Amino acid sequence: MKVQEVMTQDVKFCKPETNLAEAATKLWDADCGLLPVIDEAGKVIGVISDRDICMAVATKGRTAAEITVQEVVSNRPIYHCLTEDQLTDALRVMQQHQVRRLPIVDRAGTLQGILSINDVILAASNRGRNKQQGVSLEEAISTLQAICEHRISDQTSQQKPRAAQA
Repeated sequence: MKVQEVMTQDVKFCKPETNLAEAATKLWDADCGLLPVIDEAGKVIGVISDRDICMAVATKGRTAAEITVQEVVSNRPIYHCLTEDQLTDALRVMQQHQVRRLPIVDRAGTLQGILSINDVILAASNRGRNKQQGVSLEEAISTLQAICEHRISDQTSQQKPRAAQA
């Protein structure tokens, strides 16, 4: 099964100059957790998540309307797949990089859609009913498990946070 058969095609996106308040509104209105960031040619140059927005507002000491997307997404790798890639290859990328969503692009790098773990789970559950080719529930669950694995090293996870002093 190809990625394009499962991906969400009606994708909301933003530009680097978009402020975080506008980006958050787009996420809310679209009921999604990630926006691809595109340039003038429609090529994906980054992604921003609802978590990215929250952390930026919490740590930069400015309002969401005063912070641009570009300030938050710079210098991070962009994991993506092509529309014609096999779904199993996309799952491997999601597992290896522990990402819940992948921008889907054409060979020119232009945004075509988003593949989310939600899309994968729904495709797997539909496969069972329709007996069509695609991803199995086991593959979907395995992908979700890999995404959810804690990234913190054992040494760091053993340290307990200190209580705030009053």
